[in-house]
Amino acid sequence: MKKLKNILSYVIVIVIAILIKEFIFSPIKVNGTSMYPTLNDGDLMILNEIGYYLNGVERFDVVVVKKNGERLIKRVIGLPGEKVEYKDNELYVNGNLIKEEFTHETTHNFNLEEIGVNIIPEGYYFVVGDNRTNSLDSRKIGLISKSEIKGKARFVLYPFSKFGKIK
Repeated sequence: MKKLKNILSYVIVIVIAILIKEFIFSPIKVNGTSMYPTLNDGDLMILNEIGYYLNGVERFDVVVVKKNGERLIKRVIGLPGEKVEYKDNELYVNGNLIKEEFTHETTHNFNLEEIGVNIIPEGYYFVVGDNRTNSLDSRKIGLISKSEIKGKARFVLYPFSKFGKIK
């Protein structure tokens, strides 16, 4: 009976670990340079798959998007109901200048009309990579639906020199 209890406790721990990995937190590897200089190719991060359900998606969150079967790591710039544009490398939301508190490459002038909308519809987001000159993002693939966002990526595990929360 004691042996059965020991085995059962191990099985429970394994099941809990699998559930946490599948539905709450999982590792994700950065693939490519679209988030440079914030993230580099090969960085290992923790994807929080449930946090955004609880707290919602906020401007400047780094999220993992599943688009056309591919996982992309991007930064949320525009929220539902907003008009987003870049002029002279500065972000304007609904006509107001928004300060970006993170480092990114030069962003060429852009407005939502270039992707066929005036305002971001409900349930959609505008995302970009920090490497603005080399990023497959909403400027090319269009708006991202809430269902395509798989979670927030806020914590770098590796390399150890970058260990911790990202800005």
